[in-house]
Amino acid sequence: MLLAVLVCVLIPPTQAVGVDWSKTHLVTLTTVEYALEPNHLLLRRDTAYRLHVENHGRELHELTAPDFFKSVELHDPDALNREHTEIVLQPNEQKDLYFVTLRSGHYDMWCADHDWAGMTGDITVE
Repeated sequence: MLLAVLVCVLIPPTQAVGVDWSKTHLVTLTTVEYALEPNHLLLRRDTAYRLHVENHGRELHELTAPDFFKSVELHDPDALNREHTEIVLQPNEQKDLYFVTLRSGHYDMWCADHDWAGMTGDITVE
């Protein structure tokens, strides 16, 4: 009994409990050579989102945002790579990432293979 009480006290409740994932706010981002469109995302704190990312380019592109992905509660992290730092997309591929924003802040995003060409942007959570 004491162990159950300690677990409840030590593990914070998740924000995603009770979220209706079919009613999330849709945010769409497209990758092309060599840009993220849009290159600035404005999100609200404590809100559930579906980030829909499409690769309209002819090359592999990533949406890399490790600090941002660490700052949200992921519903289903399968869209991310193993390290949970980026979404990797082959040409003509699309993926959805469901999450709840937990902290306000400003986060960088970029394509890990093409940031040198200006394929960068940012995410602001208010």
